Amino acid sequence: MNTTPELDRRMLEALVCPHTHAVLEYDPEKQELISRNAGLAYPVRNGIPVMLRDEARALKD
Repeated sequence: MNTTPELDRRMLEALVCPHTHAVLEYDPEKQELISRNAGLAYPVRNGIPVMLRDEARALKD
């Protein structure tokens, strides 16, 4: 049984990286929204994307 809230597909399609305005990829396993252009992964907590650079994880090369 999965207790992790799912992101609404329409909301996901509307979200873009706040820094590059590029499309984001959703990683349901890590609960992150990935911005390849910015090299950042924004966390999703309790089904809510946290789109703050200070909260984002830097992607490894």
